[in-house]
Amino acid sequence: MPQTDLIHDEAAGIERLLEIMRALRDPQTGCPWDIEQNFATIAPYTIEEAYEVADAIEREAWDELKGELGDLLFQSVFHAQMAQEAGHFSFQDVVATMSNKMVSRHPHVFGAESREKSAQQQTRDWEAIKAAERADKEQKGTLDGVAVGLPALLRAYKLQQRAARVGFDWPSVSNVISKVTEECAELVEARDTLSHDKVEEEYGDLLFVMANLGRHLGIEPEAALRAANAKFTRRFESVEVKLAARGKRPEDSDLAEMDALWDEVKADERS
Repeated sequence: MPQTDLIHDEAAGIERLLEIMRALRDPQTGCPWDIEQNFATIAPYTIEEAYEVADAIEREAWDELKGELGDLLFQSVFHAQMAQEAGHFSFQDVVATMSNKMVSRHPHVFGAESREKSAQQQTRDWEAIKAAERADKEQKGTLDGVAVGLPALLRAYKLQQRAARVGFDWPSVSNVISKVTEECAELVEARDTLSHDKVEEEYGDLLFVMANLGRHLGIEPEAALRAANAKFTRRFESVEVKLAARGKRPEDSDLAEMDALWDEVKADERS
């Protein structure tokens, strides 16, 4: 039975949240929706919550961030509860595993190694430790361990990072830009002469090279695209405001008018 006193003890910390989760999943007295869930059905919510954390940080919405971090923590608690029910592991196992990993990966903080090394050297050491961990898990390939479930653009970036560590990389930004030009030409050719499937393949190749270009420029492509999305949203909403001042909605306008208003919005931002 749920520990009611713990559930209503606001000072109980993580143990209170764990007990709430156990109560929600109780087959006799829990919430029907929570009881029906499994790892696969909850995973999309986990991803969504992670993005909402990133969004709050991007907007510097610190009051919201507290709640979003709580939502993300609850996702970990939910998965851990289901894992415990299935006999896989508990939330405390998750905590112990993470703690052990952090201690192991920071010998310059928790061990005998010196802290007197550059950030670049610490990054190399970190990757060496991770490579040893992958070897222990029998992940032999260079690309092993890059999660398939990552957003495709982010996974492309990480795959290219891994390949670059073993020397499979363009030597300069100009080489990557040349490859972008080449892929653009191949996409145009495919559009004019080939099947839709081939056009899609060439478009994917172009996106993959654009992710590589971001890496060479020191730009994380997901972050850059989020910023571009935010800019587009801000500007289009401003266009809607200008249309409303004329008594119109976008569907009452046309491309020429909206494009002219778009240029006005851009000029307003520069002024």
